[in-house]
Amino acid sequence: MGEFEETEDGTYVLLDVRTEQEYKEKRIPGSVLIPDYELAERAEAELPDKRQVIFVYCRSGRRSEAAAKKLVELGYNHVYDVGGIIDWPYETAQG
Repeated sequence: MGEFEETEDGTYVLLDVRTEQEYKEKRIPGSVLIPDYELAERAEAELPDKRQVIFVYCRSGRRSEAAAKKLVELGYNHVYDVGGIIDWPYETAQG
């Protein structure tokens, strides 16, 4: 975690680590859901490229911080905690 470093292809994953219910109520368009309590089991299968840029968010920033640290522990090296959706001033989706 730290200063943003763009990868060669410029792509990224926007990772929501809240519950499925929270995700359905309000999410950032294009985000992928892996609840924080399932991250250790699902990350390698669903996020196979450990060099991929991953932006992590949750509701308030507490879970995203812990999830970002967990991803770094799992060997991901371009992980950025963007905090909580409650502070997100841009477009959101529901459903």
